[in-house]
Amino acid sequence: MTASTSPQSAAFGLWPSPISAATVAAGATPLSQPQADGLDAYWLAGRASEGGRTTLLRQRGAELLELTPAPFNVRSRVHEYGGGAYLVAAGTVYFSHFADNCIYAIYPGQTPQAITRPGSARYADFARDAARNRLIVVREDHAVPGAQPVNTLCAVGADGTETILAHGSDFYAAPRLSPDGASLAWLSWDHPRMPWQGTELWLAHINPDGSLAPATLIAGGPEEAVCQPEWSPAGVLHFVSDRSGWWNLYRLAEGTVQPLCERAAEFGTPHWTFAVSMYGFRSDGEIICTYIENGVSRLAQLSPETGKLAPITNPYEEIRELRVGGGAALILGGSPTIPLELAHFDLASARPHVLARSITDLPADGYLSIPESITYASGGNGQRTAHAFYYPPCNAGVTPDATEKPPLMVIGHSGPTGMAASTLKLATQYWTSRGFAVLDVNYGGSSGFGRAYRDALKGQWGVVDVDDCVAGAHYLATRGVVDPERLVIRGSSAGGLTTLCALTFHDVFKAGASYYGVSDLKGLDDDSHKFESHYNEYLIAPKPESDMQYLLRSPINHTDKLTRPMIFFQGLDDKVVPPQQSEVMVSALRAAGVPVAYMTLEGEGHGFRKADSIVRTLEAELYFYLRIFGLTSPEQPAVVAIDNLPGAA
Repeated sequence: MTASTSPQSAAFGLWPSPISAATVAAGATPLSQPQADGLDAYWLAGRASEGGRTTLLRQRGAELLELTPAPFNVRSRVHEYGGGAYLVAAGTVYFSHFADNCIYAIYPGQTPQAITRPGSARYADFARDAARNRLIVVREDHAVPGAQPVNTLCAVGADGTETILAHGSDFYAAPRLSPDGASLAWLSWDHPRMPWQGTELWLAHINPDGSLAPATLIAGGPEEAVCQPEWSPAGVLHFVSDRSGWWNLYRLAEGTVQPLCERAAEFGTPHWTFAVSMYGFRSDGEIICTYIENGVSRLAQLSPETGKLAPITNPYEEIRELRVGGGAALILGGSPTIPLELAHFDLASARPHVLARSITDLPADGYLSIPESITYASGGNGQRTAHAFYYPPCNAGVTPDATEKPPLMVIGHSGPTGMAASTLKLATQYWTSRGFAVLDVNYGGSSGFGRAYRDALKGQWGVVDVDDCVAGAHYLATRGVVDPERLVIRGSSAGGLTTLCALTFHDVFKAGASYYGVSDLKGLDDDSHKFESHYNEYLIAPKPESDMQYLLRSPINHTDKLTRPMIFFQGLDDKVVPPQQSEVMVSALRAAGVPVAYMTLEGEGHGFRKADSIVRTLEAELYFYLRIFGLTSPEQPAVVAIDNLPGAA
């Protein structure tokens, strides 16, 4: 695409843009979970045009092969969020198929064949135990209807026979077998903790019959979050711990835990999904790692013996995953000018060879907004510092009206321990290329800024996150770069609660959009799946003290205060935040005469994967804001029905 040679004048919000909703849906291919096997590279790619199916690809030399054609869907539902859905070991692929939750194997030169049978179990985070011809997996068994599932570490034989290796904890993750096959390390944790609050790292010898000897606690506890245990080629156990207040690297050497590189940086991320990798071994004496410092990812070489961290030049400011092998690294990364991509990074030459891009057809640079990383005071007395990325409107084909300021869209990310990154996203450029400014907020509670920042949300969900979004809007309005009368806020899941609270308890934003957002904290407890069933004890308060806080903070209990127009989007198959949470809010707004729109999507759960869903929701949200701001005429075809708005369909 090329920029227009004759810039035209248009109102903010109505700028003609080459980035359509269909462009966003078609152009953004989700990429995840890279793995290396010898010289072969593997990764998962989303297929929005195929109902959101996820497929496994392999790059071997110049040949790109899809190993799991339709109807296979490489995805796990363990903890509902999944991850760790496949493993490659010596040319054989093992994966979880979403439709039946079975484990399948793809042996060299063959098609997928089931190892396990359909039933009540789900599987994730595979490790290959070659000496015993079995997999070691995290198993989640839903055998008892209405009861919480049972999580275990389980061995799965080539014939599908399942043997429980470890049980008794509420959750398990990261089974990692030593190079000699003699020992197994893993993580576990129990309610009410989430894995970024406190986990335990265990180590056990494997008996001759394949069972585990009594395990030894290596690290972790209620106030120490351990993640990503890995073995060096020589069989030394390494892991990431936040015992210092930052997720740093450690190793177990001669029976003691030793820090490798003490630094105010994050070498790990919250365990929402399985098998995320942030470091790997080039050799026993060299670790290749990525870490987050001031919200930006760095790539480096770390010497375990000296603790020296040597930067590796690379083009990425966000590195989501890193796998090391064969003198190279597989990097899943992006930057403000690079959409998420998978690169084979030659460590000797420090040159990336791109294997896959999430977006293959980018608009011209003149239509891409480059974010500014900003910090600003927040909280009641400005005692805290909040972080965000500010995206100004950008469109080479338009001459902005110098007498006007753009509307501002504030985004509260989901999680709520997630992190807003600066990687180029068409979904953001969709708005900035139309004349909206965007503020992507890393509110208190976000990851990437150390444990203290993450713990700022302890007991303060619906307060600190909201304060930081409100303060960010005030900050930009005070700077005179946005229109204070056209401030909107949007969010999904936990960010939906932030959105609803901001509109209910503050008089700053003029409208908002909730994507499968939380409105009822008690209802969230009642309906939540096992993984998050006690999360509110951390975010709000332990029971029974939480009852009063639920009443005070749940927007569903204060619908009389919600007087700003809103649009709601809800997947009808959502098991994390059920549709009832949106429906009660919509009904209340309709009854109160507040402009409201509601779009439901069949076949969508917690997060929209289908291309049609992405197109419909983006177009509806834009139409909604334009109608609220009076920028469209009643004669314009309605994209979504808006109740209580004069002249709306």
